Amino acid sequence: MSVVAQEPNLIAFAAQGDEERRRRHGLKTTFVRVFEAHVDAMPAAMAAGVTAGEFRVIGKPASPDEAVAVVNAARAAAGSVPITAFSLVDLFELGNHTVVGLGELSKRLVDAGLQALAELTIDVLPEGVTLPAAEVVVKTGLRMPRLTVRESGAAARDRLIALAVEIQRATGGVRAFAPLPRVSSIAQPSTGYDDVRTVASARLQAHNIDSIQVDWQRYGPKLAQVALTMGADDVDGVSPLEGELGRRRSPLEEIRGNITAAGFEPIERNGLWESA
Repeated sequence: MSVVAQEPNLIAFAAQGDEERRRRHGLKTTFVRVFEAHVDAMPAAMAAGVTAGEFRVIGKPASPDEAVAVVNAARAAAGSVPITAFSLVDLFELGNHTVVGLGELSKRLVDAGLQALAELTIDVLPEGVTLPAAEVVVKTGLRMPRLTVRESGAAARDRLIALAVEIQRATGGVRAFAPLPRVSSIAQPSTGYDDVRTVASARLQAHNIDSIQVDWQRYGPKLAQVALTMGADDVDGVSPLEGELGRRRSPLEEIRGNITAAGFEPIERNGLWESA
């Protein structure tokens, strides 16, 4: 167990995470409005009343050819909004479960105009596969800015933070690590204590990754806001809808208000980590 993970006092531990976060970013807290489009229901264009900084393709294509076709369709629909698409795990399966096949598919997607993967979920593939898979994708020119965790329980989180550090060391280009699992583990359900401790631990241990990310829609405003005070500095998954109840009730104003209420400065970015 790492030295920082042995700190028994959550408040003291969280204060260390917050101190490190402020050392790196000051009060700045970035967020991105994401328009999600499923591979099986690609729209011709983004709907009216939507303003997004990232057009994210979710779901698994049925084949490599379909993956390329989806990228072409997404480019037509997204206009000037940056596109991210697919999980590295899904592309690995489409590449016949081989690193070579993954590299060939990644190159085809780059040639089709894809700039960045939507995510690398680091707790799904065997660790001996995750690292070379990440390396081959980056070598084709496809960016891999976001590492996520799918379902691992609290006991595995320090190991996954260490793996995130190794991936960044081997590939570079990782902009954010989202350490909280996207699915609650049935075998090892986490508590709010586990989650906020994980955020602080990620900030303190993932020394070579610039941002610790929390998902606004998945964890809700309360946990996300608390996470910002314990080491997180980037908020993913903000709704792209303009809102039907007036500007003051829009998702944009809500995220800005919650970040400000936590004592930080909200800065909107796009899917390529450029200021929006």
